Order: sequence, then C-alpha cells, then structure tokens
Amino acid sequence: MQDEELANVMRALGHPVRLNILRIISARTKECCCADVTKCLPLAQSTVSQHIKVLLEAGLIESRSKGTKNCYVLMQEKFALVETSIECLTGILLRSK
Repeated sequence: MQDEELANVMRALGHPVRLNILRIISARTKECCCADVTKCLPLAQSTVSQHIKVLLEAGLIESRSKGTKNCYVLMQEKFALVETSIECLTGILLRSK
C-alpha cells in the first residue's frame, strides 16, 4: 500500500464514530444498512451517512444495494493490506532506534 493511500485510511480511522461504525458493521452476520447503524448510535442519520461516506471513500467498507437500501460490509482485503503496511512501517521505525 502506498503512503498516500495508507494516510487516507488512517484519517478515516482517526474518528471515534467511524471506529464505532466499523465495529457495528463487523458485529453483523449479514450486511448492515445505514438504519441499522443509526439505531446503535446517538446521532442523526445524516451524520452517520457522512461518516459512512468517509469509510467508503477510504475503501474500508463496500456498499451493496438491497432493494431501496444500501447495505455495507467490511472490505477484509483492505484491512489485511492496512495491517501489513502498519507492520512494515512499525518494523522500519523500530529498527531505526
């Protein structure tokens, strides 16, 4: 993963509400719709939608149409790339000490 892409992902992960949304989506056995997420948070639907948009743009979740609803799933491959990138960066930084 290139530095710019990793930085974009880290910015998306840098907000506590977005981390909570990821936890909510990951806890579902099936796709999770915006309304499902909104029920779990003390936020307006429009606020939740904006946070979901950031996660979508970072490639951390994917939208799937289900009738008139958009449902979301985690992008496992993206999280694996992030994990690998962070491990490499951590290794480089620790070796430089």
